[in-house]
Amino acid sequence: MGEIIAGKRIAMNLREEIKRFTENRKSKGLSVPCLATIIVGEDPGSLYYVNNQSKLCQELGIETKVIKLPQDISEKLLINQIEDLNENNDIHGIMIQLPLPKHLNEINITSRVNYKKDVDGLTDINNGKFYKGEKCFIPCTPNSVVHLIRNTGASIEGKNVVVLGRSNIVGKPAAQLLLNENATVTICHSKTQNLKSVCKNADILVVAIGKPKFVTKDYVKEGAIVIDVGTSSLDGKICGDVCFDEVIDVASHVTPVPGGVGAMTTTLLLKNVCEALVNNEY
Repeated sequence: MGEIIAGKRIAMNLREEIKRFTENRKSKGLSVPCLATIIVGEDPGSLYYVNNQSKLCQELGIETKVIKLPQDISEKLLINQIEDLNENNDIHGIMIQLPLPKHLNEINITSRVNYKKDVDGLTDINNGKFYKGEKCFIPCTPNSVVHLIRNTGASIEGKNVVVLGRSNIVGKPAAQLLLNENATVTICHSKTQNLKSVCKNADILVVAIGKPKFVTKDYVKEGAIVIDVGTSSLDGKICGDVCFDEVIDVASHVTPVPGGVGAMTTTLLLKNVCEALVNNEY
């Protein structure tokens, strides 16, 4: 039986640090960080994440503004909303909840965010800095993946890592961060041949494909670390891409859903909001 990587518990020290930061600013009469989140449509996984994010903001003393927009909103109106937030000096961080509806150009829209407020590291500027190894806001979900792997006490250097999923927001940046840790990284996707055997060769398996309970124990090497990034709704319940009840018997460590990657991701996002406030103070 493997161990559960409890993201919420691991994030507690960082949350206490954020809370001390906001309380200190309040005591001095200074502004506190403010995060604006745009969510388009009614995707259950997205609504679940944003709701938890808002609750955590309240707990840690961060102001939050959630902007819910209709599924059929035009790209022009969405960009206008982003530009209004860019110009608002009371907003320190802007996050666009992904995925967006298919009629919207995700790359174009995320890059309209002022890179100094781009706390999720999605703009062209922050992406360029990230892949060049320059200081920038690191994408929070991939960053969370690395934090949780390190917390197991295992070394990433030299390990055979498989990232299942090649999205711009998780798969590719997660692979880059793991390369930065000197892992040997393979990225798999829907066209990968012999997928099961490739995954089963991984010392560390990162799953981010958005298919509930896709990865069973047959995909997992004995003693591997399994990081489940997926968040889907199945039969009215939130679950991940990994069949947790099976995989926990094979792997050495597994993240649960909920309470794993998502909990750490939200905390790292709020840490970035604090940094954005400090970086842009006059």
